[in-house]
Amino acid sequence: MSAPELVALRERLTELGSILVAFSGGADSAFLLAAAGRVLGPERAAGATAVSPALPAAELREAAEFAASLGLRHVAVETDELARDGYVANAGDRCYFCKSELLDVLTPTARKLGLAHVATGTNADDARAGFRPGIAAAAERGAVTPLLDAGMTKAHVREHSREWGLRTWDKPAAACLSSRIAYGVTITPSRLIRVGRAEAALRAAMTSAGMAVRDLRVRDLGERARVEVDRDLVRELGDRPDVLAAVEGFDQVEVDPLGFRSGAMNELLAEPERYR
Repeated sequence: MSAPELVALRERLTELGSILVAFSGGADSAFLLAAAGRVLGPERAAGATAVSPALPAAELREAAEFAASLGLRHVAVETDELARDGYVANAGDRCYFCKSELLDVLTPTARKLGLAHVATGTNADDARAGFRPGIAAAAERGAVTPLLDAGMTKAHVREHSREWGLRTWDKPAAACLSSRIAYGVTITPSRLIRVGRAEAALRAAMTSAGMAVRDLRVRDLGERARVEVDRDLVRELGDRPDVLAAVEGFDQVEVDPLGFRSGAMNELLAEPERYR
């Protein structure tokens, strides 16, 4: 760890002593878990993945396999976001209630494992991204943010993950399934299942049709679905109703002309008329 941000990360992890990483399986938390293993060792670093209807099934399997490849402990813990009214209501602060549930479960889990802190994969870019109620909820509950503290950006994470040979170095962003449901639309188990199945089916159909898709989201706008894909595939997918037909369970399916971008649902808060 010779780059300035890596040196800072090593120092921060050493200061913390031991951590349980809230491990979603994404690039940020994967890199943090790997760094913690290198700096702290297997007795003082572990990963925990929350299991709920909002987690795509494949993510849990991949998270467990990744932790095992590092020689680190991994635990799957059940969370019940749907028991929180604020989460189900799905207003603009939904992520606050989701992260609150996560930390309320992981904090006692860390204690049972003999680990001093729960750490999230929040990076320096996340802190500059504007409206992030989930970050606030985690901070209120004492979660630590080693990547942020070290000034590590998403670009840093991908660069160093690649240097370390981590298979997550170029993994596309994979937010929870509830992030696909438009604010104001109640979150239910059936909606989460529907959008999860729709994304899996569409990705398979696009792959079979020779479309090398990387980023894909099926946004649930009620009974209407809006599909976001890589911008260079927007027109091609729009011209293939046979492929788009893989998205089932909605009265209407459309392709977003702007393509995939993180935080698209926050645009609904800022410009509601444009997305009706």
